[in-house]
Amino acid sequence: MRVGVIGAGSWGTALAVIAGRAGHDVRLWSRNAEVADAINRERSNPCYLKETRIPDNVGASQKILDVVPAAELLIFAAPSHTARKLVSEMSAVLRPEMIFVSAAKGIEIETGKRISEIVEEVVSEKARPRFVCLSGPSFAKEVVENHPTAVVAAGADAEVTRVVQSALSVQNFRIYTNDDVIGTELAGSLKNVIAIAAGMVAGLDFGSNSLAALITRGLAEITRLAVNQGARIETMIGLAGVGDLVLTCTGSLSRNRFVGEELGKGRTLEEIQVQMSEVAEGVKTTRAAKLLAEKAGIQMPITNEVHAVLYAKKLARDAVAELMSRPLQTEKNW
Repeated sequence: MRVGVIGAGSWGTALAVIAGRAGHDVRLWSRNAEVADAINRERSNPCYLKETRIPDNVGASQKILDVVPAAELLIFAAPSHTARKLVSEMSAVLRPEMIFVSAAKGIEIETGKRISEIVEEVVSEKARPRFVCLSGPSFAKEVVENHPTAVVAAGADAEVTRVVQSALSVQNFRIYTNDDVIGTELAGSLKNVIAIAAGMVAGLDFGSNSLAALITRGLAEITRLAVNQGARIETMIGLAGVGDLVLTCTGSLSRNRFVGEELGKGRTLEEIQVQMSEVAEGVKTTRAAKLLAEKAGIQMPITNEVHAVLYAKKLARDAVAELMSRPLQTEKNW
């Protein structure tokens, strides 16, 4: 197949490598001309996954219109806050026979919309591609190093999700399918908020008891919101939900966990972000999740405390104390 990949960060580069290893004709878009040139000349991305050799059947360009028009399978792997702008730029050359695969994990702050909703809103019905969300526990570095990895492709059309499954399942990268786009998108986005909280636990030198409680109660609250929005519980206890949540809360490669850990050590968000080369999606998603929860009347105490630490300069230790002093109640998982 002709595969286009939008975004040459770690995840976009990893998916381009996977598609290349699967034998497809791949074109990768980077907003950075130097990155695109280096990929074409040196077969490596100088900024992300530097040690990974990029297959010869993967080309790169700084021009988005060099990548999109010919693609049969278009993978969107740019930061979620750029989705509306980039989809708008691409809309004139999108086609209904294309498959649009969203690999971004985030929610638009201003509207609370998921990537699928942005595509539906921005692209006219006659040009709108078929939509699939690709999500699940997958650090880019481990994917390109061929560590056994399982993710999920979610779409309304089973035939289309099977095309994605077949096209991108290669070597140790295994794709399952489901038809719960809402749940898969929300699970992949909301788990980043809980991962920031998990990082705070580590930064405060709390142990396994604290982390286990945080992950479990975090799953409960993101499930409450996701189900309210139309997700299925089965998705939340699958790869896109608990699988990705556990990875992001415990893995040393997690950018969101890193942000939380540094906050727990007493650093400010501004200080942390200066040293980061990639976006920690949970920072913006925390705002979107809090707004969605308030609008829906859903209690999300962990999310509220993460928001207070990120945006109201609350100390991480005080946020933990607030959570532990809440009124006692029965366990409700959703």
